[in-house]
Amino acid sequence: MDMNEIKEIFFQECEEQLAELESGLLKLNDGDRDPETVNAVFRAVHSIKGGAGAFGLDDLVAFAHVFETTLDCVRSNKLEPNQDVLKVMLKSADVLADLTNAARDGGSVDESRSRGLVKELEALANGELPSPSASAEAPAPKTAAKVAPAAPAPTSKPTDDSGFQPVPFSFDDFGGEDDAGGMPAYEVIFKPRYELYSKGNDATLLLRDLSRLGEMTIYCNTDDLPGLEELDPEGAYFFWNVTIKTDKGEDAIRTVFEFAEWDCELTVKPVEEARADATSNEELPMVPVPFDLSILDETGATEEFSASDARAEETAAAVAAAETASNVTQIVAARVEKKESAAAAAAAASAAAQNNAAGAGQTIRVDLDRVDRLINLVGELVINQAMLSQSVIENDTTGTSSINMGLEELQQLTREIQDSVMAIRAQPVKPVFQRMSRIVREIADMTGKSIRLITEGENTEVDKTVIDKLAEPLTHMIRNAVDHGIETPEKRAAAGKNTEGTVRLTAKHRSGRILIELADDGAGINREKVRQKAIDNDLIPADSNLSDEEIDNLIFLPGFSTADKISDISGRGVGMDVVKRSIQALGGRINITSKPGHGSVFTMSLPLTLAVLDGMVVTVAGQTLVVPLTAIVETLQPEAAAIHSFGANHRLISIRNSFCPLVDVGRILNFRATQANPVDGVALLVESEGGGQRALMVDAIQGQRQVVIKSLEANYTHVPGIAAATILGDGRVALILDVDAVVGASRGQSLKAEMSLAAVG
Repeated sequence: MDMNEIKEIFFQECEEQLAELESGLLKLNDGDRDPETVNAVFRAVHSIKGGAGAFGLDDLVAFAHVFETTLDCVRSNKLEPNQDVLKVMLKSADVLADLTNAARDGGSVDESRSRGLVKELEALANGELPSPSASAEAPAPKTAAKVAPAAPAPTSKPTDDSGFQPVPFSFDDFGGEDDAGGMPAYEVIFKPRYELYSKGNDATLLLRDLSRLGEMTIYCNTDDLPGLEELDPEGAYFFWNVTIKTDKGEDAIRTVFEFAEWDCELTVKPVEEARADATSNEELPMVPVPFDLSILDETGATEEFSASDARAEETAAAVAAAETASNVTQIVAARVEKKESAAAAAAAASAAAQNNAAGAGQTIRVDLDRVDRLINLVGELVINQAMLSQSVIENDTTGTSSINMGLEELQQLTREIQDSVMAIRAQPVKPVFQRMSRIVREIADMTGKSIRLITEGENTEVDKTVIDKLAEPLTHMIRNAVDHGIETPEKRAAAGKNTEGTVRLTAKHRSGRILIELADDGAGINREKVRQKAIDNDLIPADSNLSDEEIDNLIFLPGFSTADKISDISGRGVGMDVVKRSIQALGGRINITSKPGHGSVFTMSLPLTLAVLDGMVVTVAGQTLVVPLTAIVETLQPEAAAIHSFGANHRLISIRNSFCPLVDVGRILNFRATQANPVDGVALLVESEGGGQRALMVDAIQGQRQVVIKSLEANYTHVPGIAAATILGDGRVALILDVDAVVGASRGQSLKAEMSLAAVG
């Protein structure tokens, strides 16, 4: 694996860490104060910083370091994560994402914005809260990185002619290891396992990071070091006993070993508690080994050992063989009685590490192109399996041959393969939903509005192809809801509403499709204003008579906008047009429900996958169609007594003492000029998203098939009433019916919505 591949993996992990960061900050913004949430946010920034440092991404490291410092203040309860603090942190998360993208794609980031946020983060770390109430309070003192030099003692005059001058001092300075200006002291026992070194970690780097927290005294224990002939070059034989004086707290110490905690035994205790335990257990004192921390920052350093000490020389050779010679300058043997509790803790930690490793091994990263290739092959397999079945059926009249039985098993295996492959591509919509949070924040800041985004159903899974194409329409819809839907705080207060607007984004499965709803509690669609704008733009004539639904759909016309002036957010009339075209390209549709003064709801209905579907193959006026099986409730053979006329051209069918509209599919699609006799055909009872149940009339049912979806728009053009196409087993092309479009046409809606509006104009 070359460096470019490693770097690509790093950026993939950055995407996951940024998503974790965004999710954690939003939880904190919603009032979650779980320490684990704070730790997860801190770990995300820390991981990005660590990886960026390995690749020399200085801008990313510098910003992440400041961000990490402020988050550490939240972890240590020095900074309260109120709304103002989290607002700064959410903006910082956005800049961190921009810096990551710039490092990956070679772009640039707004430096003025980055510098401004750095100053805000540093102010927060210094205790300078952004809220007005905090300015009245004295900011919390910040511990300096370096200790200021003490003021020089006053000079005393000589007491005699010899020039003798007394020097005042205090005996309190002796033996006071715990007293470093009242600074707490901790005892750290750090015992690496061989896994720590096998993963590329270095104990010296961890000790160096630890030394940055404060004054440190370190001892090395070599009890487990075997002779040179028994030494394992990949083994771990040393452990370190460290006494450190720091005001950063125990959490800061443990953070140093955060990414190695599963590969070592770590104990952190206040010095008083550690000494009490040592006294109660009557342990032998450990002999100190002077440790020069300055050598940790040097590479290629060598140590000189006294030739008179044979034991030291032998030990140094063993250490060199273990590639850890730079860890120590002198080694003195010290025997410490091993406690059973420590052994039990080590066993438990080892088991946890094994479980963690096992869990990590269950996930692999696969290039998406390989998955796409696999899906295409499965699609071809389905088509060839259908062709083979068709050929056998045409040449075998008995239907009981062993070939037929084998084909049934092949069909079942093909189905299982297809389901498994589609499950690989299925992903939750959470990454797309999280991206919308940033858009809401940015547009709200630009418009001076206070808006809260609520997401539901983030774990709803859909094909990755659909997810990749969801971002653009959702972005335009969010911008439209924030800019046009939600009122200003003043208008909301005057209307008796909460000054904070709400935008709700939800996802759920329904009848083999995914429904995504975007709802706001704004003013709703001003239909009179929309109608007048359409007239002014010559989109409709002034005397046109449109229903509320038709007026609402005017906002999807190209070039239509209700904005009074063009801004960075809206005014050019391309946003909602892009939304509709993007949804149609995915084989979906979008509906609007709006109530003046209460808000609007945009509902997108999309297929779960763009690859295959289960369908009912039917015949209509000599044409072969495929009806999605998820839309069919039941099939039935109409009887003459169950058919009732309603008006001039409408008919109803009686089903279990209830009446359901009867829709002639051939007449709707203009396959025939007159309506067929229902008694001569078959009725498919279907359920649409907005129009309830309808009985679709077809001439005959050929059977149930699993078909591969082929886009008509990509290969031909959009056909009203048709969702897509497929290839049947005999090689013929069959059209996949758009059930909702046909049902809508039965209610009087034109299949060509764009043409009908243009015709009105």
